This record gives sequence, C-alpha cells and structure tokens, in this order.
Amino acid sequence: MLEIFFDKGTLIAEQCISQFSKNFKFFKWDERVQKYRAPAFYYREFILSLREKKISYIDHAKDFLPCTFFLQEKIIPRYYQQHALESWYEKGAKGVVTLPTGAGKTILAILAIERIGRPTLIHVPTIDLMQQWYQVLKRYFNIEIGLLGGGYHNLSTITVSTYDSALLHVPFKGNKFGFLIFDECHHLPGEQLQYTAISSVAPFRLGLTATPERSDGKEELLYKICGPICFQTDIRDLEGVTLAPYDIVTKEIAMTEEEQLLYAENRRKYLDFVRAKNIQFSHNNGWQTFLRVAHQSKEGKEAFQAYLKQKKLAQASSNKENSVWEILCQHRADRILIFTQDNETAYHLGSKFLLPVITHHTKVKERESFLSAFRSGKFNILVTSKVLNEGVDVPDANIAIVVSGSGTVREHVQRLGRILRAKEGKKAILYELISEGTSEYFVNQRRKQHSAYEKRTASI
Repeated sequence: MLEIFFDKGTLIAEQCISQFSKNFKFFKWDERVQKYRAPAFYYREFILSLREKKISYIDHAKDFLPCTFFLQEKIIPRYYQQHALESWYEKGAKGVVTLPTGAGKTILAILAIERIGRPTLIHVPTIDLMQQWYQVLKRYFNIEIGLLGGGYHNLSTITVSTYDSALLHVPFKGNKFGFLIFDECHHLPGEQLQYTAISSVAPFRLGLTATPERSDGKEELLYKICGPICFQTDIRDLEGVTLAPYDIVTKEIAMTEEEQLLYAENRRKYLDFVRAKNIQFSHNNGWQTFLRVAHQSKEGKEAFQAYLKQKKLAQASSNKENSVWEILCQHRADRILIFTQDNETAYHLGSKFLLPVITHHTKVKERESFLSAFRSGKFNILVTSKVLNEGVDVPDANIAIVVSGSGTVREHVQRLGRILRAKEGKKAILYELISEGTSEYFVNQRRKQHSAYEKRTASI
C-alpha cells in the first residue's frame, strides 16, 4: 500500500502529533523505518490541515502538477449535469454522483476533468467499458489517452484502467494522479478493490453509479474513500426527457404439472433443513450460515442440492420459453435483449431460437462482433446472462426480456437502463417472466424496491 511518511522530531511531526492529534490519529509510529506513517488516502486531509494551521512543509508525496485540458468539441451540459457538477465541486470536488444509465455520466466526468485540471485516472469494471471511455475521451481531448488493462500498459495524463489493473499498479503509481474517477463506483468497497482508493494520494475524487447501495451495506465505506453523495436523480425524474418513456410488464408463467411436483418436493426438502437448523435468512449472514451448516452433513448437502434444483426449475421452466417466443414474435421489428441469471439458460435459449449469445465465456473478438452487429441492425436480438447488465452501450435496444435474475435492486436498474437511451419516437418495454407460485415472486418483489417501479406496472 502506498503510504505517507514524515520524520519524528521535525516541526511538522511535533505540531501535528501534539496539537492536532484528533486530526492525525491515523498516523502511527513505525519503529522499523523510524517515521510516522498513514495510508495515502489521508494525504488531502493532512495537507489541508497544514495549510489551515499555516505550517510550512515540503511535499515529496505527490508526483503530479496542475495541467490544462482543452475540449475539441463544446459541451452544453443538460440542467442536471450542470447541477451535479456544481454540487460536486462545491463539496470540495470529492463525492458520489448518482445518475441512471443513459443520463450522461461520461459527459459529466469530462466536464469535471476539464474543471479540475489534474492528471486523471478513470477506473472501470470491464475491458468493454475501458474501450468505450477511451473512444469518448479521444473525441473530446486532443491528447494521448492512456490505457491500463486488457494487455495495455500505457500511462498518460488521462488514463483509463480496469479496477483490477489499477489495483495491481496503485502501490507504484498512486502518487501520479491528482484526480480519480470511479465509474460504477459501487464496486469500490470490495475487499481488494477499495485499496485502489486507499492507496492513492489523489485529493479529488468522483464516483459515478446508478445505484450506490450494496447488499453487504458497505456503501458507507464508498462514501468514506470517495466522498459522500453530492447529487442524485433517478429514472422517473428523467423519463421522457433524457431517457425514453417505458413500461414494465410482469408476466406470471404457470409451470407444467411435472415441474410443479418437482419444485414442491425439492423446496420442501430445502426448507425442512433450514427450519430444523433454525437458520434465519433475515440476518445479514443468514445465507453464509446456511452454506456452512449445509456442507457439514450428508443431509445438508442434499438440502443444498434441493435448493439448486427448485431454483433452476423456477428460473428456467419450459413455459417461459413459450412466453419468450411470443414476445419475440410480437416485437419482431424491435431491438431485443434477453437476460438470464445463468449461462446454461442463456445458451439453451440461443440454441433453441438460433440467437447470438454473450456470456463471460464469450471470446473478446466474438463479443465485439456480436455487439457491433446488434448496433448496426444486422442482429436485432441478443441473449446474455449478466455480461450486458453493466456499462455496455446498446442505444437502439428498446425491449428487454428478463427470463430470470437476482433480487437485487441494482441488477433490475442496470437491465432496465440498457433500453432507456433516448431516441426519437422510442418506447421501451421491460418484460419480467415469473414462474407462478414459486419463490420468484418474492425475488420480483425485492426488485421492486426502487423508484423506477413506482410508476404503474402491468401484470399479466
């Protein structure tokens, strides 16, 4: 981890430790190197406190200087982008902006880069997103854009990196950038990824996401290392203006009699074990408790297998295939994305209906070829498991079919966002297929805990 050091006995050390102990309680004395030390993340707070107290210092920590960026094309921000930019800047140019997919987070970031004028490192979760950012940055800035990840190792004044690559290089490059941008910043509090922020001295930080909330409750860590939420708006606020108008249609699908019997049998076996072991899924660690206890006995392993079987029956019932076909026929002139929870179902639908499939196993060149064909109109349907949930730009898509998914609000918002990029005359529809009388109903109810569902949702 990159850290800040200063010597014991110097004017800075004595004044900081004796007078400002509350401010600098994160500094620890290191006997090995005979210096005080702290994570690089505290650089900003440390420097601002020194300036406030008018203490002279020599800064050997940072390795960047102010710079000037000129836009090749004039950007006229939308009202909410301007408001977001000003709110972020007024809070010290440190914080999280929450905007729905398609609302122009990248343009907001470009305006922030121009405003701050410091070497900038942009973090993204995937190579696809890295390439998308690269293309947009090349359009607006007439300078070399660096890439870090996916076989690239080229640092420049503005660099785009995957989170994983940034994590590998931050111990050596954490003092090279004055401005960090975290796209899809809800990833940042992960056990490892958080160190891309903690090990950098960058005083200016911008987090971008549609949904900052995390199932593990670690969004508070996000706000600590990136900054608090300084602006947020949601899908409903921008529907019909910046985002396409949309409907959500929930279709309850009856399983076959054989599937119903198998589902009931496996669900009973799974729940009997849960009740016998008094496992409470309402607790934060309920699922981890189930996994731990289940793998301690033959009975538990059978209960876990029963859980998987009943889940698979609900998510991929045969009548869902018929419903998918009906929707495809109904929208044969539209651009359609089909989402599944698992790769097996995605490949099965692709094989059954002769459709291109993108999963995490799809080779990079093949994935790029499929996406290019979809954007050009050569393909009008893509099937995917989770690869297209996040970040991939498919602006012409207007129909989404969720065959199966998790109960997370984020996944729902991401999938809905894939079809909401505005286009003249566009009307988007998201279809959710729910196996009738199964646990999928409760999964669907959890997904509805978002303002995007507060408009009227049709059920069939």
